[in-house]
Amino acid sequence: MQRRKFIGISALTASLASVKINSNAQTKPAGGPIVISTWDFGKAANAEAWKTLSAGGRAVDAVEAGVKIPEADPNNQSVGYGGLPDRDGRVTLDACIMDDKGGCGSVMCLEYIMHPIAVARLVMEKTPHIVLVGDGALQFALAQGFKKQNLLTPKSEKDWKEWLKEAKYKPVINIENKTAFNSATGSLASATHHFPGGPFNHDTIGMVALDSAGNLGGACTTSGMAYKMHGRVGDSPIIGAGLFVDNEIGAATSTGVGEEVIRIVGSHLVVELMRQGFPPEAACKEAVQRIIKRDEQKARQLQVGFLALNKKGEYGAYALQNGFSFAVKSNTEDQVFPGKSWLS
Repeated sequence: MQRRKFIGISALTASLASVKINSNAQTKPAGGPIVISTWDFGKAANAEAWKTLSAGGRAVDAVEAGVKIPEADPNNQSVGYGGLPDRDGRVTLDACIMDDKGGCGSVMCLEYIMHPIAVARLVMEKTPHIVLVGDGALQFALAQGFKKQNLLTPKSEKDWKEWLKEAKYKPVINIENKTAFNSATGSLASATHHFPGGPFNHDTIGMVALDSAGNLGGACTTSGMAYKMHGRVGDSPIIGAGLFVDNEIGAATSTGVGEEVIRIVGSHLVVELMRQGFPPEAACKEAVQRIIKRDEQKARQLQVGFLALNKKGEYGAYALQNGFSFAVKSNTEDQVFPGKSWLS
């Protein structure tokens, strides 16, 4: 009888916990819609996403429109057009997208298409698959009406040829954001995507949003590590690593050295921690701690950052190294913030 009583109480407790979670899942953001994205160049991307969100549009539509801005920017050498090539001189792009209904689509190692995020969206909506890669992804894109174009800009080609002289490979921490945070203005100076000593980068734009209906969406897109081995794919297009959206709980995205994010399935981990009750920043910090615990010495030599948004519209970020930044746009904010970090 005692055992039956215990089982009955346990079942009731689990049921009540489930009701609590589901109740919270219906909470709409108090301040209206919100969009957050990685790095200071995310501010321009947020502005584009906001056009959709402020008009009452879906979060998934907003994030797709938003990340297309850096994808088309030839001066951003870590995303899309103008992205630094692999060591063979080929620009290969990765992207993924998720909506509020559990839909997801991804493309990996895609060449010649400026907007891989748009192709990923169509993989989600028009195929029974989640991931298309390489030539298959290109074939699908062309069948959907996308046009081939040369994505290797003169600037990126020049940088690649300069790199070939020594062909050393050592990613520089925070190359995406080699600027200091201005506490007086609450913003960062414009990003510098190349500087003397090596045009190495390892980054992306990750964006997550909550719309006026209280639904989430996310997108992540990158040209990957500069001068990587041909065929290398990082965390950015991998569902659960570079991006994860759970419309009951929240959404998260990552930035930095993708191999380390994949090892802990980082963005999924952050969302699951928020499910357990962690606030967004604390969830991001715990994910970073997992990387540190696995190999602290290695963690000191690289950068990884996480960005998270919960169903209430609360957000937070945390990184291994100082220098990570993220952009926020809502009815009350339009700003770039420095992310907290393990190392200063």
